[in-house]
Formats: sequence, structure tokens, C-alpha cells
Amino acid sequence: MSIEIKVPTVGESISEVTLSQWLKQDGDYVEMDENIAELESDKATFELPAEKAGILRIVAQEGDTLEIGALVGRIEEGEAPAGQKDSTEATDAQPEAAQAEAAPSEATAKESNYATGTASPAAAKILREKGIEPAAIDGTGKDGRITKADAEKAQAQKPATKTETPAPPAAAPGSRNERREKMSSLRKTVSRRLVAVKNETAMLTTFNEVNMKPIMDLRAKYKEAFKEKHGVGLGFMSFFAKAVCTALKEWPAVNARIDENEIVYNDFVDISIAVSAPKGLVVPVIRNAESLSLHEIEKEVIALATKARESKLTLEEMTGGTFTITNGGVFGSMMSTPIINAPQSAILGMHNIIERPVAENGQVVIRPMMYVALSYDHRIIDGRESVSFLVRVKQLLEDPARLLLEV
Repeated sequence: MSIEIKVPTVGESISEVTLSQWLKQDGDYVEMDENIAELESDKATFELPAEKAGILRIVAQEGDTLEIGALVGRIEEGEAPAGQKDSTEATDAQPEAAQAEAAPSEATAKESNYATGTASPAAAKILREKGIEPAAIDGTGKDGRITKADAEKAQAQKPATKTETPAPPAAAPGSRNERREKMSSLRKTVSRRLVAVKNETAMLTTFNEVNMKPIMDLRAKYKEAFKEKHGVGLGFMSFFAKAVCTALKEWPAVNARIDENEIVYNDFVDISIAVSAPKGLVVPVIRNAESLSLHEIEKEVIALATKARESKLTLEEMTGGTFTITNGGVFGSMMSTPIINAPQSAILGMHNIIERPVAENGQVVIRPMMYVALSYDHRIIDGRESVSFLVRVKQLLEDPARLLLEV
């Protein structure tokens, strides 16, 4: 008797997903709860586990867009192939073989050859993400087993593996070739939302500049002690987050949103931080940022950014948010107009730090300056509120002692 594998419900607002990758092949024997495929929504990537042990029969193909409840495949009754059982037994026998004092016997050599090319779970995941077959790797572990370190090193060897496949002929000078790729669910959703924001909000942007020298001096003075005590570095994001939280208390409309015919004001600050992930831009949320210290914010930023890079963010970690901060400066952006992250009403854009001549007390001096931009929905936020909010953020950043004294 076979059972059907269907797309599970992964979130209230998600109606469809993309089958991004099969982790098993058609006809493979799978164990119960073993991950067999990866599903990608507009917000995150999910692993699809097998609901029972048996033989996998694939129905949907990689790249297919599937509605919730759609058929992905089936699992038929069946036992693990003899080779798979033998492989398991060989793996189980490795500790016993490791105790042998003499040179390996003929039987031991056969057992060793059987285990060669077998990857540990952590190594298998890395190789799968890099698109490298375990058979192409020489494992350094016991009996040729591929370790996590082997898989990590294989990343640098990947280009060499590619050279074995004949490269497509180079385009002739003046050629006009083009190629097409199907848009991912994430990219389609981002595109749709960006257009909606432009069409459905009265978006304006106000700019200012911040002298970053006080914060840079403070970081240089205390960064070692800060890291030694809290275990994380002291970055710029925590200062910006604290400044934003203070300014939002004074200008609550910037932390509000429109819900049909009502304006919803929040007495808390959930800061969304834009993070560039392998599959596109994601915006995880730092909850109740107004109650967090600098080191707590830094730890949250690191944790969320790491999960984003590994495609491990949950729906809860990307849902909500009352205000967004995006840092285009890490890519070299000098100035930009960030687009509001709906249904929020404002977004703060950070940019790169450039030493520029500025007038200070009647003298021209060189200072590390950053342009900042606040895009806001004029339906909720008036010009006075938006400009005053950004000026307050600038004031707090240029005199960071205010962040601690709350003045």
C-alpha cells in the first residue's frame, strides 16, 4: 500500500511553494522522517520529510510551482536494498575495525572499500548544497568516510571538477545570445510587493548625513572589552537600532501602519533587518528591540543573518516587523532610496562611510560621513514627522552617550 506525499500547510499567508530540489531520487528507499525534498516559499525554504519508510516515487519535478495540498510524490511498500543494508552494517562495524592492531585483513579491506565515499550527515548536506557528488571526493575519515572538513575543502575544488565537463563554446564577438531562467517564488513575490508598494503608497524619501566619528571612536576604545565580556563584536547596526527605537518613541507615526480605514500604532518596536541570502533578500525581525541592550541586538543580528545564509529562517522569524533597517553600504552604496517594506510605513537606509571634508566650528575637517535615507508613507507620516525623526536619529548617532542616558 502506498501513501501520497502532499505539500503541507507552511503558513497562513502562503498559498503555493516551489519544489526547489529533490534530496532523494525516484526509486530510492527512504526512512521515515528522512528529508526527501526542499520546498521554497516566498519567505523561506522548508524540508519535506518522508511520512513512512519505503520506496520513493516522484511525481512533481524540480522547479514546479505547487499549491498547498498538491501531490509531490508517493511512498510505496518496500524494504531497503541489500546494498543499503550492507552499507549500514559496514558503517556500524567501523568502531570495531578501528580497534584492530595489525594491518587490515582481506575481509577488513573489503569492508573499507564498501564504506569509501560515504559522507557523514553534515558532510552530505554541504556537498548537496555545493552540487558535488560524494563519489568525486576522497574521504579522509575512517575507512574513507567523507568528513565535514572534506566537504568544506571540496568547495575550493569544485571549479576543477567543472573543467572535466566540456565548457560551452564562447560567444563570438558581436553575438546576441540570451538565456531564460524561471523566476523563483521568492523573486516573484518580491517583485509583486515592490510594485504594490509603489502603486499603493504615497512614498517619499528624506535624506541626511551622519558624522560617524564618535561611534567609530567609541568602538575602537571599547571593542576588545565588549567582545571579551559579551562574546560578540560591537557593530554599527546595534547603534542604529537603539537610535531608531528612541526616535520611534518620540514620533510614533513612523512606527505605525494602515489597516483598512484605521491607523495602528505600536507601543513596541520589532525591527526588520534586510539580509542578503543565497536565494534573495529576506527580512528577519528583531523582536522588542526597544528593550534590548547593544550586545543583545548584536547577538540577534548575527543569529538571524547566519540562519538567513543557511536558509534556516522560520516563518515566525520573518513575520511582522514595525520598522525596517537596510544597509546598502556593505555593497558600496553611497546613497539610495529604499522601498518601504509593506505593511510598514517607513524604512531607514544606511550607506557606506566615506571620509569627506565638512565644516566644523568654522574649520574644514575630514570626517567619516554616512548618508542616511528615510523612505516613508506620506498617508500616515507628515513631512515634519519624517524629517524630525531622521534628525533625532542623526543626533543620537553623533552623540552616542545619549543612547545610554536616554536624553
